[in-house]
Amino acid sequence: MSRWAQRLMSIAWPAFLAACGMELLVFGMVDPLDMQWFGGSPPPLSRQGVYTVAFFAFWAVAMVACSLTALLVQPAKDPFVEPGSGR
Repeated sequence: MSRWAQRLMSIAWPAFLAACGMELLVFGMVDPLDMQWFGGSPPPLSRQGVYTVAFFAFWAVAMVACSLTALLVQPAKDPFVEPGSGR
């Protein structure tokens, strides 16, 4: 597996699991057809459509969080090491 694919999966898999958990928590307490949108109208999608759109939205938010974590975990470059010094 290439390094790029490994990094992508190390971000996507935990985000997928987090999205599953968020989906269970949110829709364990809220029925999508009881929700009201901005104009006070019911959602234009079926119950399953709301579940699907919400899952991908949760997954996208979790992927951003996992990506930021992966970015912050990278070791910082030492500003005192000269390029090419072998350190």
